[in-house]
Amino acid sequence: MISFALGVEDLADTRFAISPLSETVFSLRVLHSPGLFALHLPWRRSVLGRLGTMDTELLLSLVARRLTLPDFLTPRPAGFAPAFEEELARVRATPPDEVRRDLLATHAPDPLPEALRDAASAGDAPVVRLRDTVCDLLRDYWEIAVRPWWPQLRLVVEADMTYRARQLAMGGARLLFADMHPNLRWCNGVLHIDKMISRHHAAASGRGLLLLPSVFAHKPAPPVSPEAPPSLVYPSRGVGTLWTAAPTTDTQALASLLGAPRARLLALLEEPLPTVELARRLRVTPSAVSQHLRVLHATGLVARARHGRQVLYRRSSLGDQLTGNTRQR
Repeated sequence: MISFALGVEDLADTRFAISPLSETVFSLRVLHSPGLFALHLPWRRSVLGRLGTMDTELLLSLVARRLTLPDFLTPRPAGFAPAFEEELARVRATPPDEVRRDLLATHAPDPLPEALRDAASAGDAPVVRLRDTVCDLLRDYWEIAVRPWWPQLRLVVEADMTYRARQLAMGGARLLFADMHPNLRWCNGVLHIDKMISRHHAAASGRGLLLLPSVFAHKPAPPVSPEAPPSLVYPSRGVGTLWTAAPTTDTQALASLLGAPRARLLALLEEPLPTVELARRLRVTPSAVSQHLRVLHATGLVARARHGRQVLYRRSSLGDQLTGNTRQR
């Protein structure tokens, strides 16, 4: 178990961030151990066909047998949403001693994989070459495997942060962590992370806590090193529908009547959904969805209701009749 002791100042300095580099690095675990990531199998199949001659052996060697990852590859974001290249530049500047330490700690007690053997070198030059080669690979991998889907990935994690912020506002830290993951417990100012390979207790000591929702995390992931500032990558809500195809209307007539975008939107609204989730599923901007929702609401095809800070939309009875849906309300 790993635990973080958080004082009043640390709770005041608790913040969220989005890290494209962390998502890229965590996605390697989906390639490494697909059995743990069934929801991402459509993405994995698509990516494997695009990697071509990339050195996947070196990339996958970064993931240890126990699925731990080197801390230096996921630096603490300095701002809310740094650019990928900005984060990668920080990794390129990692001192060789830190690279060596993190790689050895990640794979311990196992020996380093053959592809990472240079990390065990006593000299710095081989470690620097390895670090730079890994950075070049991660940049290429990001372009192929993550960047094309980044807009919808970001919408998912931003929606999660909106939900978490509401939980914090309504019930403080206890409610914030209550449904984040079964392995997390908040008790008497200490955040406990159960079922971890490492076992240590760290005091935040004024450094705050950084929370990073992740599409590719399957359980909470704090830093491997107890000396690292407290941070927590945790599974984001809303991943279940991430790789599902956008729905299409059942009849051409409905699309001809409403227009294809509004027909697809109406088909989605069998369940109450907020604008940001509709935008994510349809791969469009929230403002575009809002324009269509105003028309559908004005014509009585959808109903809306406020839930906390969100407005949820759902097909009305008239909308059900138009789509041929006869569900009972």
